[in-house]
Amino acid sequence: RISEAAIRVIATSQAHDIDHFEEALGRKLGSADMDCDNWAITEMGRQVTGPQYLAALAALHEWSRRMATFWTGGFDLLVTPTIPTPPPRLGEQTPDPAAPLSAWATAGAMVAFTVPFNVTGQPAMSLPLHWNDAGLPIGVQLVAAFGREDVLLRVGAELEAAVRWTERRPPVCA
Repeated sequence: RISEAAIRVIATSQAHDIDHFEEALGRKLGSADMDCDNWAITEMGRQVTGPQYLAALAALHEWSRRMATFWTGGFDLLVTPTIPTPPPRLGEQTPDPAAPLSAWATAGAMVAFTVPFNVTGQPAMSLPLHWNDAGLPIGVQLVAAFGREDVLLRVGAELEAAVRWTERRPPVCA
C-alpha cells in the first residue's frame, strides 16, 4: 500500500534528520526533546532496514508510474476533496503521551487525498469552493498531469472569478 510505503519513507527520513540535528548539537536527542508522536516516528524510522526502505521507495515509484498512465486516458484534471473531514479545532491535534501516534494518525487520515500527489510530484492545488454549515471553507483539490501547472492555474483563475471566495471569511479567523 502507498500509505505504508509513505510512512516508512517519512519515518526513515525523520530519523535521518534527527541524526543530523544530533550531530549539529553535539549530543543525542531523546524523548524529552520532542513531542511523543515525533519521538515515536523517529524510533520507527530507526527500525527500518535498508531493504525495507528500498522496497518502500520502489512502491512509491510504482505508484508514480501508475498515476502517470491515468493521464493517457485523455483527462485534464482529477478532482478530489482536499481533506475528508472539516478541519480540526485548535488543540485537537496535540500529541497525547497516553496515546502516542494518535494525533499523527489523525493527521495522516486528513491528508489521504494529498499524499499521493506529494509522492508523484504532480501539480495540485486546493481551492475553497464550498463552505460547511459552520461557515468554514471546504477545499477541493485539483490535480493535473506532471508538468501541467498551466492547466491548474487557468482553471483556478476561472473558479476564483466564478466563486469569488476571496470575498468570504470564516466566522473566526486569525
